[in-house]
Amino acid sequence: MKKELGYVVSVVGIVLMALGFGIFDLGFEFLNGVSGNYVAGAGIVLIVVGVMVSLKSGGSSGRKVDDGKSEVPIYEGTGKNRRVVGYRKD
Repeated sequence: MKKELGYVVSVVGIVLMALGFGIFDLGFEFLNGVSGNYVAGAGIVLIVVGVMVSLKSGGSSGRKVDDGKSEVPIYEGTGKNRRVVGYRKD
């Protein structure tokens, strides 16, 4: 859920940056009193924040799961009465 929020914040930042640089004009009156550089700077900050949020909330932490391939079972008992009581690293 946080990853999607980061995407939305980044897209809003891109739109705000485009408005600040004058790429397109939506005719908002409150933007006329503010310098375009400030609006574009705020858009760039929102893009950076959105990317940081989406990267921080990634699903995997980068650790590799070994799936127990290097573990050897420890048995108790003999013959058909054996049972696994634990595992040790190989």
